[in-house]
Amino acid sequence: MWMDRRIQDLFGIELPIIQAPMAGSVGSEMVIAVSEAGGLGSLPCAMLSPEQMRTELGIIRQRTLRPINLNFFCHNPPQADPAREAAWKRHLESYYTELGLDPQAPAPAAARAPFDSTMCALVEEFAPEVVSFHFGLPERILLEQVRATGAKIISSATTADEARWLEDRGCDAVIAQGYEAGGHRGLFLTEDISTQAGTMALVPQVVDAVKVPVIAAGGIADARGIAAAFALGASAVQIGTAYLFCPEAKVSPLHREALKHVKDDGTVLTNVFTGRPARGITNRIVREVGPMSEHAPEFPLAAGAVTPLRAKAEQAGSGDFSPLWSGQAGALGREVPAGELTRQLAAETLSRLSRMGGGGA
Repeated sequence: MWMDRRIQDLFGIELPIIQAPMAGSVGSEMVIAVSEAGGLGSLPCAMLSPEQMRTELGIIRQRTLRPINLNFFCHNPPQADPAREAAWKRHLESYYTELGLDPQAPAPAAARAPFDSTMCALVEEFAPEVVSFHFGLPERILLEQVRATGAKIISSATTADEARWLEDRGCDAVIAQGYEAGGHRGLFLTEDISTQAGTMALVPQVVDAVKVPVIAAGGIADARGIAAAFALGASAVQIGTAYLFCPEAKVSPLHREALKHVKDDGTVLTNVFTGRPARGITNRIVREVGPMSEHAPEFPLAAGAVTPLRAKAEQAGSGDFSPLWSGQAGALGREVPAGELTRQLAAETLSRLSRMGGGGA
């Protein structure tokens, strides 16, 4: 029924739809719903403690026997730079004063950890069918331990060169992340976001560059986008922002309201929230401090000074300092449960592909 079943066969799933692992916005409830619907539910682990990971995975394994994906960050831990972090806080000091916060108070630690031996041990214990990485791959010994569990390994590429790099190191599939995608860029061989290609241009070039299946990501939120991805040579799609509209999404009421009103030109790539480029809805701090600030410390340290501002503003009902992650296709979102969304997208895509003469029943 599908033009290309390589991802379904590789992962053991029914539908070529992967729910993007959006750190901080997805928990066990959404993972279960998407996997039970036939897609691949993805648990983002970069902001979870080992104890939280164990709890979430215990719930998932109790409620579904379907394949799941665990996602991890692979950034290099930043070197401590107290002077730069202090300068960043001084750069934001007027906001602290405005909100009645003490700029001298210690900043909270950034809660985004790279993949390590503790996380690897949990992968070995729970044996997910798929393990995905962002910002490249972990060190070789950890990667081989993951592979030994039988998990399929995938990672994000923002260029054809990154896709080749991932394939050369044994990835079973590659996620081609276009410029339109919400959240953090997966780039790791370059830091220049000004040259990043959009999904339409990137996917066919990655397909030509590697032999493994390619998963299209970025600006895909409905059947038209999925059908287009298949036409470009992708074997599956990874969808993020569209799932943020689902009741299972762990987003604040402020974030949910902002998503309802986002427009095609309402998002921007910014580093002010974490120190690394990520696409979100434009708000006050992005307009006034960024979008790309030379003062922001290395990822993820920039988050420390922004977090108190976010917390205080959100208490007052404001999203002025909140990371309102969204891709460029947010306006296409629909407010339905995650499992229902997965099934709707698949059915609508098959119908469209059938009418196009390119697949379907």
